[in-house]
Amino acid sequence: MADTTTSPENGQQKEETTPRKRPGKKPLIILGIVVIVMVIVALVWWMMTRNQETTDDAFTDGDAVTIAPKVAGYVTDLRVKDNQQVKKGDLLLVIDPRDATAQRDQAQAQLGLAEAQLHQAQAQLDLSKVQYPAQRDEARAQVLKAQADLANAQAAYKRQRGVDPRATTQQNIDSANAQLRSAQAQLASAQAQLEVADQVQLQVRQQETNVEARQRQVDQARAQLETAELNLSWTEVRAPFDGFVTKRNVQTGTLVQAGTALFSLVSPQIWVTANFKESQLERMRPGNKVTVTVDAWPDMELEGHIDSIQQGSGSKFSAFPSENATGNFVKIVQRVPVKIVIDKGLDASRPLPLGLSVEPKVTLE
Repeated sequence: MADTTTSPENGQQKEETTPRKRPGKKPLIILGIVVIVMVIVALVWWMMTRNQETTDDAFTDGDAVTIAPKVAGYVTDLRVKDNQQVKKGDLLLVIDPRDATAQRDQAQAQLGLAEAQLHQAQAQLDLSKVQYPAQRDEARAQVLKAQADLANAQAAYKRQRGVDPRATTQQNIDSANAQLRSAQAQLASAQAQLEVADQVQLQVRQQETNVEARQRQVDQARAQLETAELNLSWTEVRAPFDGFVTKRNVQTGTLVQAGTALFSLVSPQIWVTANFKESQLERMRPGNKVTVTVDAWPDMELEGHIDSIQQGSGSKFSAFPSENATGNFVKIVQRVPVKIVIDKGLDASRPLPLGLSVEPKVTLE
């Protein structure tokens, strides 16, 4: 009987001679499809974004001014609260106006006195235009009278000196001599007064200069009154434009000094300052359309355009600009601020505070 037992070595040899099954083509097909889909997605994404530039280094910006008084005093009336919206010209607060009112009243009194003195000088000028010619005519008449008196005195003196000494007395001769000298003196006095009275133009000009001086005093007093009224108006602090009151640090009764910061006023007209990399500016131009998303309100989408590109990187205008010409140099991609004006999409019920993070997307042409 034959032995049919199979040895272990024979069984192992039989298994090694059995051929293995090759993997099918299905995984390769799936891999190919995945690669094709990825290429298509990448191509579509590139086609959609090749004319767009975006950055997350962007913030809302706007006008914000510090409100400060120009006069010192106690705050007697505070009209605004924190974050209150105000209109241009609205009264924000009142500083005690009593000192300014007293200065205004004093300036008004000084102006009234100066105007009264001016009117007096004008009246004196009008009077001088009549008075001085009359005085000149009177002085001329006095000269003629003095000349006539001198002629009579000379005739009387000659008569006394020409008659027989026995027909007159020494007293009459002395009296005639005295009258002659008196007439000569009166004539000299009248001529001197005529020389003064004859300067009518100079005398009138003197009054005109007096009027001009009084007019300058009126102008000075009026300027002082305007200054006093201006100081009085400064006791009322008003809003220079529409906006929101922020960072208020004043209360009723606070003693404020001129130039002290009371609060800030933020304009509702905002824009976006986006700091793009210098490598993103090649095709960027003013006027490019921009869509902006706000981190605080994801459902809000704003539309605007590029207004301008700053002529200098942010580091160039920093407090301590880098000195690339010293030491070792490491190239760092610079960022340039770009101003984006918002055209539509703002909601008056949800005003955007300054400094919010936004993400602009610029469509290049």
